[in-house]
Amino acid sequence: MRPEPSMNAVRTQLWIALCAYLLVAFTKFQSRLGQSILQILRLLQLNLFERRDLDELFCQEKQKIPLNNNQLSLFQS
Repeated sequence: MRPEPSMNAVRTQLWIALCAYLLVAFTKFQSRLGQSILQILRLLQLNLFERRDLDELFCQEKQKIPLNNNQLSLFQS
């Protein structure tokens, strides 16, 4: 049997979750992103341990891979 969590541990987890939600909601408000809070949280979760600028992370433009590179072409003409 697992021991039951203490009330202090549950309250601490609730406060941490509330603070994280408010920080993401404030970031969304400040940057005027068109994405939902869930999409922002997923993007942050995927890039949690990478050091990147938030503007770069939330930029809508995707980098295009040049197709004229010889490594990407199947047959050279």
